[in-house]
Amino acid sequence: MTIEKTHSRRSILKGGVALGAAATIPNMFYINHAWAQDVVYDGGTFDAGGATINVAEWGGGWEEFVRKGLTDQFEKDFNCKLNWDSSFPWFPKFVTQGAKDPVYDVANWNLPNLMQTNAAGDFFLTTEEIKANVPNAADCWDFAFASGAGVTWAYQPYVYAYRTDRGAPINNFRDFFAARFANKRGTYATENGLMHAFFMATAKEFGKDQYDMEAAFKALEDAMPMKISEFTFNMLSLLERGEVDVAVHIEGEALTLKKQGAPVDIWEWDSKPILTQTKTISRYSEPMQKKLALALLNRTLSPDFLEPFGEEFLWRPTNGKAAMPSALAAEGATNTPDAVSAYWVPDWDFFVENKADITDRLNQIFGL
Repeated sequence: MTIEKTHSRRSILKGGVALGAAATIPNMFYINHAWAQDVVYDGGTFDAGGATINVAEWGGGWEEFVRKGLTDQFEKDFNCKLNWDSSFPWFPKFVTQGAKDPVYDVANWNLPNLMQTNAAGDFFLTTEEIKANVPNAADCWDFAFASGAGVTWAYQPYVYAYRTDRGAPINNFRDFFAARFANKRGTYATENGLMHAFFMATAKEFGKDQYDMEAAFKALEDAMPMKISEFTFNMLSLLERGEVDVAVHIEGEALTLKKQGAPVDIWEWDSKPILTQTKTISRYSEPMQKKLALALLNRTLSPDFLEPFGEEFLWRPTNGKAAMPSALAAEGATNTPDAVSAYWVPDWDFFVENKADITDRLNQIFGL
């Protein structure tokens, strides 16, 4: 497993300024704040006395499953209540309320939004702090800690979903750009994270590395016209109706269409970037809420939750002791050190720093 990340001179200088400013504040300034107290969690249950923990996570069928499979029992075991908010995005809420008065104790993220928030302030525990207090984190693959600010608990490889009744199968990243798919290929609008990952994977394929923006711009411009979708479920509809023959997608969702009998298959990008689900714990939550957050994350990382969740949504577990979802295992997927060694997390710090320029240029290319 490789984690591809660089830090620009500007980001290093910003970090140095922040650290320098923090170092000038006397320790006595913090001593009377509840969040200054050390919180230690060892993996066991405890009585939270009816405390409420604020959680940010996706809604709909996702929320329904997680409540039944995880949090309903968690509330009983720890004598607590979850206040669940699914009204994404989280970034403006964190920034508006401030790090010292966190709007959420636990939040679930895709990495671009997490890295944007993490760069804006001292909001979250580091991965090292989490490892010290979340026993199940010890069983997770190294890439689960790539963000430095949370733990990735589930992931999916990026793939091309393609129709099997429209010629030769896909077996190369550049097949998407082939002339036979002119006006029959699909990707996403510039606010969708799949487009962000596709941009960096395209830069890596056609240029020097994932940072070669000009190479990606040229390749995508040459691929026009393309069908541009806002969401993955809409892209599946376009694929099912035959309006696109090949589309940027993620493994689990695309395989659901195949399972339903549509003439569709997938090809995993050979550069092997991954889409992730990552949970953070707010640094300045009250001690009881922080301890509950650590306990909830520990249960999230357990095979007892990851395995049924994977069966339902076809997300792969980052815990090396969890079984791969049976539908993915049938496709040859395994949860072993060799199997995960080639996966990498795109450098979302780089993307966030350059997002405005990338978005403007892509909107011009797409005619948006």
